Amino acid sequence: MANPEKAAAVDELKELFNNSTAAVLTEYRGLSVGQLQTLRRSVRENANYAVVKNTLTEIAAKEVGIDAFEGKMTGPSAIAFVHGDPVDVAKALRDFAKDNPQLIVKGGYMDGKPLDETEVKKLADLESREVLLGKLAGAFIGAQSKAASTFQAPISKIARTVEALRAKQEEAA
Repeated sequence: MANPEKAAAVDELKELFNNSTAAVLTEYRGLSVGQLQTLRRSVRENANYAVVKNTLTEIAAKEVGIDAFEGKMTGPSAIAFVHGDPVDVAKALRDFAKDNPQLIVKGGYMDGKPLDETEVKKLADLESREVLLGKLAGAFIGAQSKAASTFQAPISKIARTVEALRAKQEEAA
């Protein structure tokens, strides 16, 4: 790669890959500039959505050890480099694609593992991190309440038995 501009572009892509927890590859053929801006705004909080050059992206991905995009870098490509919640980004892409069917999710990677299109869709169907943490906390609280009542039941049963024995002794006396 003799061109210094291309080398700089590859370095920038490598940095984006290294700083992201996940990435989702899309094809945006047929989308207008305004639609792409809308998409960028919808994922801005959790991702950087960038139009990429296929060959340079393949080189950068290989250099950082990501093989999830091999054979998928065809046509006009853009990648959502996720730095926040991957579920929120997948949902935003799914919701945008409902209104704009020209956006095609080709795949991605998360935590170093490749994701195909269906896995990205499954990721979008998950509840957000906050909701899942809330459910987990609720489950812990429910389990603790159940354990507390289980531990308290024998104590109250013993107290009732002792009270009945005391009452019986008073009657006998």
